[in-house]
Order: sequence, then structure tokens, then C-alpha cells
Amino acid sequence: MTTKIEDRPRSGDKPGRAKLSDKIKHGLDESLILITGAQILIGFDYQGVFNPGFDRLPEFSRYLKLGSLGLLLITLCLVLSPAPYHKLVEHNHNTRRFHRFIRKVITLALLPFALGLGIDIYLAVEKVLGTVQAIVAGGLTALVALFAWYGQGLVFKPLEKEAAMQEDEKEENDGKLADKIEQVLTETRVVLPGAQALLGFQFAGILMDGFEKLPETLKYVHLASLGLIALSVIFLMCPAAFHRIVEQGEDTERMLKFSSVMVLAALVPIALGIAGDLLVVVQKVSGSTILSLVCAATALTLFYGTWFGYTLYRRARIKQPSPEK
Repeated sequence: MTTKIEDRPRSGDKPGRAKLSDKIKHGLDESLILITGAQILIGFDYQGVFNPGFDRLPEFSRYLKLGSLGLLLITLCLVLSPAPYHKLVEHNHNTRRFHRFIRKVITLALLPFALGLGIDIYLAVEKVLGTVQAIVAGGLTALVALFAWYGQGLVFKPLEKEAAMQEDEKEENDGKLADKIEQVLTETRVVLPGAQALLGFQFAGILMDGFEKLPETLKYVHLASLGLIALSVIFLMCPAAFHRIVEQGEDTERMLKFSSVMVLAALVPIALGIAGDLLVVVQKVSGSTILSLVCAATALTLFYGTWFGYTLYRRARIKQPSPEK
């Protein structure tokens, strides 16, 4: 039997396209990579405020550390936003719109992360080598990070979208239950590291010298924040326990719904815990109750506005998670 020329593989053929479900999983995995790096710096910024060396820093450097913390919290807010978006807007369906949302928030999150990293490098170098060398080191770090992450688009040709979009449309609403459960567990793993890092900071902070000098009110705020983050960690560990104990490892619709509720529930106390400790940090740095309350309220508004406000707004505008035309 003769083989037609059209059926023979050609050397110039492009490699196979990734499935939409795989693209979404890869996007969530990339979010996990980003949050793993960000959580270390967030813990450093929170914990550093209570170390004795912090009080010896120049006032400008102390406020720079606050700026770095703010930038990293913006990164955290953006990186965690795909989970509520997937639950509230797309109802756990795989859509091109959700894949595009993941790509956009990761792209945005890299900017404050790079700037926050540069500031922390500046603070570390300034303490050892001096201001000029610190500016060079911090600025160079931020520029290298920005070029490495955003400059790739100038070096490599972007992938053609048309063929991929046509393939995505075929499977957009045909996601298997196993794939959806895998994705919700991945989303859980994205949120969990940040909560764990904050919980570790909060426990360690109680044993530091700076904590002893705090007013009683701020100590209570810190303890309340610790309890809220611990509650968030408990919620995030529920899907694994439910899957093993209740469903005995089987993939069920009940498992998917339960896990989705737990991920959304965990975001409520984690935002309150972050805002509470931000209030403590700003109060210690500035001594201003008004400024600390404003910063905490701003952080809380940013988190809830991004995770729930924007997603509920999008859900109201999209009556059902159907493919975009």
C-alpha cells in the first residue's frame, strides 16, 4: 500500500500543541514557582522588623522595607487570584479566558516582585558596603530580573495563536473530572506555601526581642492574625484529608465542590491575617496609628477586591462559562 505524500511526516512540521487543560496546569505550576520565591522575601520583610538591627537602620531604609513589603504583597495578591477566578467566574471549567487570565496576572506579578527583590538587595548591601554600592546592586538586580522576565519577548518570536485557539475551543468545556480535581489541588498548593510562610513568621515573631516591646494591643492583633493564618492552613489541608478519608482516593463531583469551597474559604482569613500583621509592622516603623490602619485597610481592600470583587463582577457579566466568540 502506497503512502500518500501528504501523510508522510515532514521535517518542517511544528511540534504538537499542548492541550488547554495542560496549559492551565502549567500556568498554575508557574504561579507556584513565583509564590515560592515571593514567600521567602515576604517572611524576611515581616520578620526583619522585629530584629534588633532593624531599629538601627536609617529611617529612609526602614520605609524602604515597608515599600518592599507592599510590592511583595501585591505580587502575592496577583499570584493567588487565579484560584477564586476559576471557582467564581469559570465554575471550574477550562476556558481560554481563564488561561489568558493566568498569563496576565503572572505577567503583572513579575513587576512588583522584581522591584521588591531589588529593594531587599539594596537593604542587605547598604548595611555592609554603603549606600552607593547598595544602589548599584539593588538597581542592577531589579534590571536583570526585569530583562530576564520581560525581555524574552524581544529575543524570541511569540507563538502563533490561531491554531492553538482552534484546538482550545474543541476542549474548552470538555474537561474531565480528574483534570478538574487535579487543578483544584494544584490551586491549593499555590495558596498553601504563602500561608505556611506567614504562619512560620508569626510563630517566630513572638520569640523575638522586638515583639516584647510592642504595646499590648499590637500583640493581640498579631495573635489574632496568627489564628487567622492557622485557620487558612487548616482549610487548605482539608481537600487532601477529604479525598483520602471520605472519598477513599476516588475522583468525585463532591470532592471537586468541597475542594473549591475550601480554597475560597481559606482566602478569607489569610487576607485578614496579612492585613493584621501589616498593621503591626507599619505601626512599629512609623509610630502612626492612622497610617497603620490605612495601610491595613488598603491591603485588605486590594486582596478582597482582586479575589472576590473582580471575580464576582466578571461572573455577573458572564452569565455562563461559555467559549468567548
